[in-house]
Order: sequence, then structure tokens, then C-alpha cells
Amino acid sequence: MLSVFTEKSVFSGMSYIWSLARSPSPVIIWSLVLYGVYALAMMKLLPGQTVFGPVTPKGNVPVYKDNGFLFFVLTMILFWTLTLLLHPFGISPSMYYDKFDEMIVALNVCSLLFCFALYLKGKLAPSSTDSGSSGNIIFDYYWGMELYPRIYGFDVKVFTNCRFGLMFWALMVCIHAVKSYELHGFVDSMFVSALLQIVYLAKFYWWEAGYLSTIDIMVDRAGFYLCWGCMVYVPVLYTLVTFYLVTHPVHLGLPVSAVLILAGLLSLYINYEADLQKQKVRKTNGECLIWGQKPDIIRAKYQLETGETKESILLASGWWAVSRHFHYVPEIMLAFLWSLPAMFENLLPYTYVIFLVVLLIHRSFRDDGKCCQKYGTFWSQYCEKVHYRIVPHVF
Repeated sequence: MLSVFTEKSVFSGMSYIWSLARSPSPVIIWSLVLYGVYALAMMKLLPGQTVFGPVTPKGNVPVYKDNGFLFFVLTMILFWTLTLLLHPFGISPSMYYDKFDEMIVALNVCSLLFCFALYLKGKLAPSSTDSGSSGNIIFDYYWGMELYPRIYGFDVKVFTNCRFGLMFWALMVCIHAVKSYELHGFVDSMFVSALLQIVYLAKFYWWEAGYLSTIDIMVDRAGFYLCWGCMVYVPVLYTLVTFYLVTHPVHLGLPVSAVLILAGLLSLYINYEADLQKQKVRKTNGECLIWGQKPDIIRAKYQLETGETKESILLASGWWAVSRHFHYVPEIMLAFLWSLPAMFENLLPYTYVIFLVVLLIHRSFRDDGKCCQKYGTFWSQYCEKVHYRIVPHVF
């Protein structure tokens, strides 16, 4: 049996899979171009407050316009309005489901070229001092040359992560819902899964300014790892649940649907409240109440590479007293709940949940390591207060 898995057979299999994918048709190419232009235009045209990211090791402070939620709402309204208006003419967004293989090819080609352009930009015209080469061209392409690249004033990470990857996730879920309705009429499993995902993404955009202070933005450079992941991996892998439900509808019934929705919304609320507690404490400099009590905080001092001393607040109250990354628990639970409508006949709908568990466990180690290096003894004090990494009494 093992002889089947030879190098020749692996490459033959890959070649066969690739042969099934069609070259992108003009409608796919132009759709991606027009969406990119639309997303970039909205980054500039939509109003929003000016927000600042955390100071970088080089002493730079990234500046953003906080208009993500407005962009999300506008895009959802435009999608459903155009869907209803064009339906009488036989034009449906479900064509993107039918041409999904073309979409994957186009996204891969575009992202690879985009990452190469970012490599050249970082090498020839970096946006700030938070840049540099490792000396290895392959690693520089993979990891990125710049921490906060900007092109003509457009922040690259905000575009790839927020305006492209996550918004495409929402749009593909809606497209799958339309296709399911065209094939089967209303199916509650599709409704539950799509609803929970759209509400989760709406919460993300409502909280987008907070996301700009997370490890994805603070540590990861704009290279293949981040940009390809957001432009290809997110729209394809993250949407596999509703993609699967298009051809595998499940009728859950009202009681099961209601329980899944309520449990999902509760998970979302807990995740949101945890993020909100940290933002509230930092915004008020600790002068607030968490669960009716004055928060337990550590004022951690650290130094930039420039030698300047800064201070951050480490919160050990509310959800942040349960574990250092407790907010990962409701996020994983929510992803499981929007996958559960597919039942258990196939592992494919649970791909994202499995990936998320691995990602967040790995991220917890990265985040703890970064904080330990950054805060030193202050982080040790924090870990003495909050013993567990993610799951209390387990991990």
C-alpha cells in the first residue's frame, strides 16, 4: 500500500487535480478587479474616526481610518440589493459558486504576483523603518519585508486582511446561501450556519480598530504568509461549511436551529465582551469597573529599540482572570456551532474548526513568547495571577 504514495504518484495526483481547474473566465477576472477597486475606493471615501495602532519597536505609530463596519454594512446592502434587482433578468451571484475553481485559480495568481510586488516595494521603497531583509530572498518573500507597508496612502494589511479576505468570506457565504435557495428552497441548516458567520463577521468589523492592535497586525509582516493567507486561504477554507451545505442540505427543525443560534450568539457575546473589557481598561487607564469591581491590573513597562520607555496595562480581571487567552474558547465554540448544522457524515465542514484550534493554540504560544520578551518580569507577575493559557485547569 505504501508503494502507492511515491513521488511520481503524488505529482501525478497534483497534476490531475490542477487539470480539473479551469482558467479564470473574463467575468471572474473583472469581478475581482472591480471588487478590488471598490474596496480601495471605500477605504478612502467612507467616513471614519482616526485611530492609532500600538507603537512599533522602531517607535513608529500606524494611523488608520476606522470605517470597517460601515464598509461591511454597505457591501452587504449592495450585494443583496443587486441580487434582488438582477434576479428577474436571470443573473445570479450563484454563478460564482459554479465558477469557484476559476475563482481559486485567479485568487492564487493575483496573490502570488501581489506578494512579489510587496517584496520589491519593501526592498526598493519601504514605507517606514519597520522593515528590512533577512538576507534570504525566499524567507523575505514568505514572511515579508515590511511590517506596515502603504501604497499611495493605502494600508496593505487593512486591505488584504479586512477589506479583501474577511469581506470575501462574508460574500462567499451569502453566495452559497443564494445557491442553496435556488436548488432547495429555504433550508434551516444553511440559514443557521450563514447567519452565525455573518453576525460573527459583523462583530469583527464593529471591533476592527481593536483587531489592528492584535498579534496579526503587530508582529506579522506583509508577505506571502499573511497576504496569501488572507486573499486565498480565508475565502476558500473558511467558507467550506456553507460550500458543503449547498449540496448536502440538512433539515434541523426549529428547536435545534433555535438552540444553535442562541448558543452561537452567546459565544459571540462572551468573545466580544472579553475584547471590550480590555479596550475599556486601556481607554480609561484602569479607572473603570469590570464586573462591578475595580480591575486588577499590572502596569508593565518596556523599552523600544530606540531606548524610549513605554507602559502597557495587563488586565487580570473579568474574562482575563479566567485564563490568559480565554476569548479563544467562545471563538472556537462559535465556529463549531456554525459547522454543526452539517452533522457528522463528512469531516470537510469541520476543516475550519480544526484549523482554528491549531491556529489559536499556536498563537497563544507566540503571544505569550512575545509578551515575555517585551515585558520581562511584569509578564511573570501576570502569569502568577492568571495561571492558565486558554482552558482553565486544563491548558
